[in-house]
Amino acid sequence: MTIRFGHLDIDFDDRVLTPRTWTVRQSEWAADLSADLPDGPMLELCSGAGQIGLLAAAMVGRRLVCVDADPAACAFTRANAERAGLAHLVDVREGSMDHALDPHERFVLVIADPPWVPTAQVRRYPEDPRTAIDGGADGMLVATTCLDTTARHLSPGGAAVLQLGTTDQADRVRQLVEGSDLSVQEVRGWPGEGVLVHLARAAAPSMAVPAAGYREPDGKVG
Repeated sequence: MTIRFGHLDIDFDDRVLTPRTWTVRQSEWAADLSADLPDGPMLELCSGAGQIGLLAAAMVGRRLVCVDADPAACAFTRANAERAGLAHLVDVREGSMDHALDPHERFVLVIADPPWVPTAQVRRYPEDPRTAIDGGADGMLVATTCLDTTARHLSPGGAAVLQLGTTDQADRVRQLVEGSDLSVQEVRGWPGEGVLVHLARAAAPSMAVPAAGYREPDGKVG
């Protein structure tokens, strides 16, 4: 199956989450934020078929690392990157977030698309793979892991755009980052679709943000 996502054609099948066209807004918001960020790569967590990160990368030309634990999702991301002419910019990594990323890697922009449906509501979406939508009891289980990963890998002065399902979940994010050097800058919501949360990390005082930190597929750091 193929769906038009922004100006990209995205291939997928029933093993992965069907791309939601409303999430084009997440790509667009990430691209808008990118204009004010220092040089450096971007990261997409829970990338699925890759459409959100790929569209953002196509808009801004940054290198992109896509992480997903599902082999089918990673295969689609690679194929979709090739189809979009972005394979030279995209590194797809299959595995958990903590194992797919080197501890020293840093990214100036993070896009996170975790499953956010509470387990008790999963039955409402029988057409979707359970692993792609089940976010645990409150829908925040994987989102919290995304926040932890963002906290470890977001560069000073960097930004993140996190996708959630409800404003209550966005409020929970505010609580989770309280007292840290991550802060919620803005929340945008679309009733019946979902919520996007913009987070930022303050720039290091009197220090330039390094552009390095991207691990090439061969293990080199560039």
